Amino acid sequence: MTGTTRIPHDWREWRRLRAWNLKQRGWPQHDIADALDVSAAAVSQWIHKAQDKGIAALRAHSSPGHPPKLTPAQKRRIPEFLWHGAEAYGFRGDVWTCIRIAHVIEWEFGVGYHKDHVSRLLKELNWTPQIPITRAIQRDEEAIARWRLNVWPELRRRASRERRALVFTDESGIYLLPGVVKTYGPKGQTPVVDKRLTRDHLSVMAGVTLAGKIYTLVRQEALSSSHSVVFLKHLLAQTGKRLLVVWDGSPIHRWGEVQEFLAGGGTKRVQVEAMPGYAPDLSPLDQGFWHHLKHVELRNLACMDLEELHLQTHLAIGRMRRRPRLIQSFFAAAGLSLRG
Repeated sequence: MTGTTRIPHDWREWRRLRAWNLKQRGWPQHDIADALDVSAAAVSQWIHKAQDKGIAALRAHSSPGHPPKLTPAQKRRIPEFLWHGAEAYGFRGDVWTCIRIAHVIEWEFGVGYHKDHVSRLLKELNWTPQIPITRAIQRDEEAIARWRLNVWPELRRRASRERRALVFTDESGIYLLPGVVKTYGPKGQTPVVDKRLTRDHLSVMAGVTLAGKIYTLVRQEALSSSHSVVFLKHLLAQTGKRLLVVWDGSPIHRWGEVQEFLAGGGTKRVQVEAMPGYAPDLSPLDQGFWHHLKHVELRNLACMDLEELHLQTHLAIGRMRRRPRLIQSFFAAAGLSLRG
């Protein structure tokens, strides 16, 4: 074809270039229109465009499309939101799907996405379906080290200076499935433990202090911001002091009723400090309390229903309450000094 070496992939582009080619061969414009089954006016427009701007003006140009709904900075925040788990956003079962993530994006940024686009967005963020890991690769190790070295000592001094109870707070699930550690059986015959497969569980919010005290809130439903407010009021009543609460950036710590509580005068009695993202190892609950509760106090426990599990969890926490030095050891496991 005259004036081009590239084969067009768009049939409309081919038609425009073909019209120009026939014009170069001396065809009348009305014959070109008949041959290509278009109007003579369209052919005239194409010819004039090519004469004025060159043959490149007849080629197809990709549409720039709509501007992105999220800024690059907002996109980078999505993994941190998801890291807190689906139950932190009120979903049943700690599993992420594209539909659920679309809801989170809408709640956090007010932007609606179709689930298919969410899949492409996650791929862009290097997130794929996989078995969960215990430590996120997005961790900022320098920020976490600075928090231990500088922020944590200042929090202790502030709590002492302002006579506040310093409380680490976190949430976890206690499941009905038996957590078998070991059992005896005949040599060479692996024991089989029958169990009813279920995801039913208790949601537990817990707080621990430097003095080794434990405070808990247990519900048979996913925890929400309203439960966070209930727990803060419970801590105020039980400690009898103003609070300095250290917790992660979970939405149940930032949204809804928590914001209303703090904005409505709650900051006079409660100050909150967020830990760095992706840093559960900074929490004495994550580094000791939950593991000891589930795998030591509740080991080999198989309950018939949630009521029995609730009772056994209550008794287990009661046993731990009688060991304040055990609770203090969890701070050491998190690399947090109690003095200095």
